[in-house]
Amino acid sequence: MLNRITFLTLCLACCAAVQAQSFCSSDGQPLPEALLERFISADCEACWTSPDDDAPVPAPRALVLDWIVPGKGGDDAPLSAAANRDALSRLEALAVPAPPRSLARNTRVAAEGESRLRVAHGLPLADYVGASIEWTSAGAGPWTATLLLVQQIPAGTQGTPIERHLVRNMLQTTWSADASAPQRFFESRPMSLPASTPLERLSVVGWVQDAKGRVVALAQSACQDAEMD
Repeated sequence: MLNRITFLTLCLACCAAVQAQSFCSSDGQPLPEALLERFISADCEACWTSPDDDAPVPAPRALVLDWIVPGKGGDDAPLSAAANRDALSRLEALAVPAPPRSLARNTRVAAEGESRLRVAHGLPLADYVGASIEWTSAGAGPWTATLLLVQQIPAGTQGTPIERHLVRNMLQTTWSADASAPQRFFESRPMSLPASTPLERLSVVGWVQDAKGRVVALAQSACQDAEMD
């Protein structure tokens, strides 16, 4: 666990580095209209290395995520190094059992009118990345916010024939307010970064769900070079 001083130092360092070198947020990025999540069992190496002809094709303006689900083989499973227990939590939220091989789920975004979602992250420091999610809405909630640290893996690398967007870490929080006036909710955390993750291929993905479990906003960060005076 990080103590308070370490957390503040991390956030300040990340902010300073971002200002000097790059800016990574969802500002100005197209808003995805759908989410395609692909789940692969850590036991199924072939599911990673061979294209699945039956896999759903991403819809236009869809955001794609790949989850490696811990398998029965534990640490001896072929894909165990990339397995993430957060994948089990996500499957539970979708009311779907862990697959013996692979499965995919599509989710449409039921956009909420007067609202805005923003996600952002800084540069890694000591195997952590400072990341944030911000939600402004006229509704009081309750809202469930999910923030993911994602690694892009180009097609033809690391054994995959297709581009992957591998989930490496996840945090969730719940927000609510009593007033009906527009509310701003914000969460900022350091997220641990697996060793040897290529820093230039990191992004954060966030979404907000309403009390009925509908995804009402979805966003992904992109890094841009900071403008120098």
